[in-house]
Amino acid sequence: MSEICPGRYCGRTEDVNGISSSCGPCPIGYRVNEQRECVRCVRDPSHYDLLYLGFMFMLPFIMHFYVINRCCDSLKDQITTYSSAVVELVLSALISVLLMDPVGTFHLHTCGVEHFSDWYTLFYNPSPNYVSKLHCTQEAVYPLQTMVLVFYFISLLQMIVFRLILKTFFWVYKDRALYSAMYFFPILMFGHSVACGILYYGFPYLSIFMAMITNAWHQSIKSDRPIHSILKSTKTLIITGGHWFFLAYGIISLRHTFFLFLVPIPFFFYNLTLPYTDPSEFQENEE
Repeated sequence: MSEICPGRYCGRTEDVNGISSSCGPCPIGYRVNEQRECVRCVRDPSHYDLLYLGFMFMLPFIMHFYVINRCCDSLKDQITTYSSAVVELVLSALISVLLMDPVGTFHLHTCGVEHFSDWYTLFYNPSPNYVSKLHCTQEAVYPLQTMVLVFYFISLLQMIVFRLILKTFFWVYKDRALYSAMYFFPILMFGHSVACGILYYGFPYLSIFMAMITNAWHQSIKSDRPIHSILKSTKTLIITGGHWFFLAYGIISLRHTFFLFLVPIPFFFYNLTLPYTDPSEFQENEE
């Protein structure tokens, strides 16, 4: 009987003849069990896992939306570029799912997340007898790390191809939108590589925080307009709907669906209390 491997993530694999290997990292798509044997991951992703992947999918969409809104002036350019961004991200997401185990299907197998350390196996390589370090770094949360990085990389490639086609053949596109996205995709990849575990446990709070901050920022820009005129603007309605969606997304991710009725409150609270917080009102009172 083989000796149990040291450390939290070191395991043994068996070849076709049933011979166990020496202790080491498990292959991709495998994870150690309690006997420190590498077994294939066949779990279905949890509801929380799917919400996490959805959040990571929406991050580049938000950045695309912001950049396109700032760079494209005409409505035609905006609509065309928005459509291109949606097609790029959706196709990239579908391809990413097809590349994960089981390959070629829209079904995912996952190793699951049991501990925060599962995201950072690099820091849990054991040192038997304090002599030499046994390197067992692996993706214990497959495919939650790999899939997101693959998605970002494919999205970057497709963005370059699709938008160069728009610019070359349809004379629609702004260079700044392409160049900006070529910066934020590497930033997203680096951020995910470093903070993937923090994002996994904190994305519901980040979603709520983003919704609240962007809602306040957007409302402050439109503060000189009455609420009924704001509601008549299609663009403003879309932006406000996005704020509500992300606020609801965070609440659902935390499994506090009872609080969904609070989603519209920040928007109406800001607009209804705006007349009483105008700096000019305080200046008049001081005089």
